Amino acid sequence: MMGPAHSLSGAAAWLGVGAAAAAAGHPMPWPVLLSGALICAGAALAPDLDHKAATISRAFGPVSRWICEIVDKLSYAVYKATRKQGDPRRSGGHRTLTHTWVWAVLIGAGCSAAAITGGRWAVLAILFVHMVLAIEGLLWRAARGSSSDVLVWLLAATSAWILAGVLDKPGHGSDWLFTAPGQEYLWLGLPIVLGALVHDIGDALTVSGCPILWPIPVGRKRWYPLGPPKAMRFRAGSWVELKVLMPVFMLLGGVGCAAALNVI
Repeated sequence: MMGPAHSLSGAAAWLGVGAAAAAAGHPMPWPVLLSGALICAGAALAPDLDHKAATISRAFGPVSRWICEIVDKLSYAVYKATRKQGDPRRSGGHRTLTHTWVWAVLIGAGCSAAAITGGRWAVLAILFVHMVLAIEGLLWRAARGSSSDVLVWLLAATSAWILAGVLDKPGHGSDWLFTAPGQEYLWLGLPIVLGALVHDIGDALTVSGCPILWPIPVGRKRWYPLGPPKAMRFRAGSWVELKVLMPVFMLLGGVGCAAALNVI
């Protein structure tokens, strides 16, 4: 999938979680619903850290390009070290380590730990990074081009500051779901895990599939490219993604938001 579809699917997924949480008796305060949807939209781009031409590689200028190069090499090294006889040889790390459930859980857990131990500045940093990615994914036409980078960063920084201030107010969600003292913002890792997994599922629908299950072996492969039957797969950027899936994500997101806010 391409970046805009990944981001839309991430936002829709969190809004769906909001609807499910409301039905289960743990409704999200609206700041959690909003900030979680934006974080999940940004996190749905993050697994492409192993791809030097992906949206995330351009999001933070030279810093993100450098990180993408490191992650690509790390992913390739892990692939070579853990591949089984049935896994094909490859020359790069794209769609390997960062496209697994292990990566999703580790990144989400790391962000939750950082949020509850690092205080407000850690929360602001997590929000800022994911706001940048959400803007790049959801507003990709406006954010395209290096000349807009500074504006995107300013908008993301302002949004992160405002959201953190709103969430900090009593009853606005800093302690949503985890209410014990010291567990404020522990939930922040949940939309990050969800966004990464939604990205992986989206890539699994494409021609190449996605090794979500690693390191669990499937037959003679440890990096089994999970996906539906090949006849049901599509190429990234094809009409199926643009004309079918993206409108469906917007519709599902709208329904999920309305249900989460008890409008329907």
